[in-house]
Amino acid sequence: MLVGYVSNERYVALCDVALEFNNESSTVQARSSASGAVHADISPGTYQVALQHPGYGSKRVTMTVDPDQPYHFRLLTDCLLGYMWPKAAAAGETSEFRVHAVEEYRLELWRYGAEKQFIRRIGTFDEHGPRATMQITPDGDYTQTGVQWNDQGYNRVAQGQHLTAPDRSGLYYLHARTKSGDFFSFPWVVSPAKPQSRVAVLASDLNWNAYNSFGGRSNYIMPDEFPAVPIVNSRQELERYTRADHFNYGSETYPPLSLDRPEPYNHIDEREQLNDPVESRQGCHLAPTEWRFLGWMEQQGLDYDLYSESQFHFDRFQLDDYRTLIITTHPEYWTRHMYTTLKTWVYERGGRLIYLGGNGLNCEVEFQGDDHRVVHHNGLWHHPPILVEHFGTPEMPYESRMHARLESEANLLGVVFTFDGAMGAAPYRVVDETHWCFAGTGLKSGDTFGHESQNRRVPGGASGHETDKVSPSSPKNLKILAQGTNPGAGGAHMIHYETPTHGEVFSVGSITWPASLLMDEQVSTITANVIRRFTQA
Repeated sequence: MLVGYVSNERYVALCDVALEFNNESSTVQARSSASGAVHADISPGTYQVALQHPGYGSKRVTMTVDPDQPYHFRLLTDCLLGYMWPKAAAAGETSEFRVHAVEEYRLELWRYGAEKQFIRRIGTFDEHGPRATMQITPDGDYTQTGVQWNDQGYNRVAQGQHLTAPDRSGLYYLHARTKSGDFFSFPWVVSPAKPQSRVAVLASDLNWNAYNSFGGRSNYIMPDEFPAVPIVNSRQELERYTRADHFNYGSETYPPLSLDRPEPYNHIDEREQLNDPVESRQGCHLAPTEWRFLGWMEQQGLDYDLYSESQFHFDRFQLDDYRTLIITTHPEYWTRHMYTTLKTWVYERGGRLIYLGGNGLNCEVEFQGDDHRVVHHNGLWHHPPILVEHFGTPEMPYESRMHARLESEANLLGVVFTFDGAMGAAPYRVVDETHWCFAGTGLKSGDTFGHESQNRRVPGGASGHETDKVSPSSPKNLKILAQGTNPGAGGAHMIHYETPTHGEVFSVGSITWPASLLMDEQVSTITANVIRRFTQA
């Protein structure tokens, strides 16, 4: 009978895994097939199962054989991975480092600002038992529940894995290196114990999670559910590759994605420095590029307090303690509480928002009653060409997924993402040279700027990757200051507007903007002008 399937952490089928089923009356041995299927002459019931496969962590599980419900066994590749939990902490608070290693490793704490700064060595870690630093993942779809690392074997004080957050706020990374030389780095957002600056910056951890496919699912890979059987060949089996009309979102509801997972896309190579290109496909819109912005801030002598979006959602700080909030790069996924809190602050209490990213606040997410399971309310979203063709019409009355559930983010940001210009990049062209943001740049109307970028996935300029534009929902008093020169209607709109309470919003509408800050003097000057003016009393 078919007992179940075996797959790895990417939900890829594993062939020739050895399994041994034991209960009080029998022992049965089996091996998985090319599709990961496990067939065995076995009676229904509860069994202790041992699994072994070269290059993967062996484990024992208790499972129930049910002929009507194939069981999904999961094995974890022998490699080096890690993450902090929680992934953000205030100075003086503790987080737990959760590292998967199959040999001795050492761990160091670094701060990523204007340069990589070594803080201290955490220690060298190994155990008396063989491969005892290896983590064990649950079976089934643990993208929904979290990987639950450190749940087994770390129950004694001597085995504690906790770090106290440093006094200085910022983006920190843990550096792990094995005895044989493997290296892995993972981020830790450290916020201040109490406000230290007039400027708060949000790290986009909710967006990091949406793109994190560790465990086999993300909001882009199988967002609605796993297929019934593990993947053998993605190009032949995933609809994103097999159907020309496929788009990610075709369901009314989506299961949660847990923040309690490692984030390989946020890894930064040990040799990579602030001024180096961002070569990785995902790093160009996740933490590696957010680091470029924070490093630029410090080079400019601009103070900031760093928080995560999750901390914002759970009211771990108050906007009224700050003059300016900055969101950068790709803050695509926000909760309703975050959106309404920010809009109220800007519109009713004179808050100042700087949006230095693209495709921001585009989709509502919702925490599922705890601090790590997030549901993405994508809804039945159309294929991009259909969306572009019918934008703002009865066939497609919504400007975004956020608009479908709350309101268009253009009401707050002044701009909203459209698919025009996606996956291309170009410079901006000045529209209104008289605006104060261009002071000291020498730019005149019609001039272009933002030609250079560290973004290697979508090279070409500061207006790119994904871009936002003015829409019918935008405030009527906003001014378009510059526009990307991307072909067609693909150029980002740089805008500024004020509210009756003296709140202000400045938006650039482009994911690639932060990747130009260290490369383009005029992009740098414009951004510094806005931050300095917005932080004035």
